[in-house]
Amino acid sequence: MWCWRLAWLLRGPCRQRGSSGRRWPWPRRDTGTALAAPTRGHHTAPGSLPCAWQLHGDHLELRYGPTLMRLDFVWLRDHCRSASCYNAKTNQRSLDTASVDLAIRPQAVRVDETTLFLTWPDGHVTRYGLEWLVKNSYEGQKKQVMHPRILWNAEIYRQAQVPSVDCRSFLETDEGLKEFLQNFLLYGIAFVENVAPTKEDTEILAERISIIRETIYGRMWYFTSDFSRGDTAYTKLALDRHTDTTYFQEPCGIQVFHCLKHEGTGGRTLLVDGFHAAEQVLRRAPEHFELLTRVPLKHEYVENVGGCHNHMIGVGPVLNVYPWNNELYLIRYNNYDRAVINTVPYDVVRRWYHAHRALTTELRRPENELWVKLKPGKALFVDNWRVLHGREAFTGYRQLCGCYLTRDDVLNTARLLGLQA
Repeated sequence: MWCWRLAWLLRGPCRQRGSSGRRWPWPRRDTGTALAAPTRGHHTAPGSLPCAWQLHGDHLELRYGPTLMRLDFVWLRDHCRSASCYNAKTNQRSLDTASVDLAIRPQAVRVDETTLFLTWPDGHVTRYGLEWLVKNSYEGQKKQVMHPRILWNAEIYRQAQVPSVDCRSFLETDEGLKEFLQNFLLYGIAFVENVAPTKEDTEILAERISIIRETIYGRMWYFTSDFSRGDTAYTKLALDRHTDTTYFQEPCGIQVFHCLKHEGTGGRTLLVDGFHAAEQVLRRAPEHFELLTRVPLKHEYVENVGGCHNHMIGVGPVLNVYPWNNELYLIRYNNYDRAVINTVPYDVVRRWYHAHRALTTELRRPENELWVKLKPGKALFVDNWRVLHGREAFTGYRQLCGCYLTRDDVLNTARLLGLQA
């Protein structure tokens, strides 16, 4: 981005209309409105980025530095930040959006080195900082990353030598909590060491960053291999990589694991960065990636054991992206709980199987598998929207406890500590 800005500065300033020198070469457009001549303007102040603008039938076209923005007049009126339209103390809109004339057009437009000024037919003046517009326009958002991350395979993660955070530092200091959250946001997993191996202490740990989410499994779940819930997870068998609660309309955001006791062999935890695998699919076969973001699937959980009767259904694509920048924010992958595929027609099904196979191939590459032996005192936090987990088969008696956390609360905690989340 800075290289583009430098290139613009080296091209020389745009001069006021009517003066000599280079003018911005605006393309001719058929706006659907008969205008004698589109209104144009140029401005460059010493030390500022080049700026030029042109009025069209229903929008303002504004070039600021390397960014070309198309801003609808209704949008420009609706987002006014004046005192009568926006409450800066509460950060809430005061203007009634439904009261804005959908055919509104500014009577006057002016730009100085930092600000766009628009005068509306009723005399109201709207002011926008040019940097604010770059950041908040559609064109600006397409270049932004909502959640900065480091994608990893096993070797990348090991070489990063991401430190665990000591339990006391995590619980008692903002520095320890911030370090933990930074690791979690970047990698989707984070560890806390020296935790007392009890369910009560694990609960205290979880509540440091979030409200614990109540589910059909209770507040804090307690696991032994007794098949008490009629679920493969409650056996000693190996579990393939998956994300949890895909059968929820909103899958749980964060999962906490703490091994309290294991008297036996095996049982290592498998972790795979689903976003890294999806990125490889996007690079190698973008048509598969695109299909996995569009095809809705049902996942379901059916339970009829003892007094527990549940039938939960969640619907969504395997890959969920922000549509304006194609940034992945959630992977819903669980072959155990996927229901009958009956949400897409015949001619899409086979293509979906090819796409699913491409993603599964990436998820199962040995180099993408991070194996961790959970021991008493070491708690693991997993981003269930990103990182898949599984386990190898085990012998003996094994106790785990854990819970699900509300994603909004974890992200809120991170933002209060100054992190981008």
